[in-house]
Amino acid sequence: MKRIMAITTMLAAVAAVAAEPPFKADATKAQGIVNQVCAACHAADGNSLIPANPKLAGQIPEYLHKQLTNFKASGGKKAERGSPVMAGQVANLTPDDMRNLAAYFSGQTAKPGLAQSKDLVALGQKIYRGGIAAKGVAACASCHGPSGAGMPSQYPRLSGQHAGYVEAQLKAFRSGDRGNDANASMRTVAGKLSDREIQAVADYVAGLR
Repeated sequence: MKRIMAITTMLAAVAAVAAEPPFKADATKAQGIVNQVCAACHAADGNSLIPANPKLAGQIPEYLHKQLTNFKASGGKKAERGSPVMAGQVANLTPDDMRNLAAYFSGQTAKPGLAQSKDLVALGQKIYRGGIAAKGVAACASCHGPSGAGMPSQYPRLSGQHAGYVEAQLKAFRSGDRGNDANASMRTVAGKLSDREIQAVADYVAGLR
C-alpha cells in the first residue's frame, strides 16, 4: 500500500509538471546581481562553501524563484518565509531579477557533497528510501526522487546539499518557524521526525548523487 501511494504521488506530480509552461528568464542578466549580492554567501557558481548557506547550483529554477519571492514582503504583508538576511537581499529585486537569478543558478553545475557518519547515513538511507511506516512518514524519494534530483516546480533538488542546512530547515519546518511549504507537506513530515532522524536524513542527502 505504501509503495502504491508513493507511485500515485509521483504520477500526480509528473502530471502537474507536464501541464506547466516552461520556465522563462535571461540568466545572462543576473551576473551583476550575483557578483554584487549573492556570491558572498552562496559563491558565484552557487556552490556555497558555508554549511549554513544552501547550495543553489543546479537547483530547480521554479523552486529558486518561489523562495526568492517568498522572502520578499509585499503589499503590506509579511514575507511567507522569514529571514532577516534574505529579506534585505531581495528587497530591491524586481520580478524579472528574481526569475533571472533562478535561471542563472539552476544553470550552474552542482558539486557533489559527502556524508559524514556511517551510522547516521545508514539510518538516513532507510528513511529516505522507505520512510518510517510506524510514524506514517513517507519515503523522501517519493517526492524528491531516488537520486535527490527533485521535480521541476514541485519538489526541490536535495542531492549534495549541505547537511547542516538541510537539518536546520527540517527543524524549522518541524517547529513551524518555516511554513512556506505547499499544503504543509514538509511541516507534516518533519513534525514526526526526531532530532536523530533529521540528522540522519540530512547526512544521507549530503552524499546523495
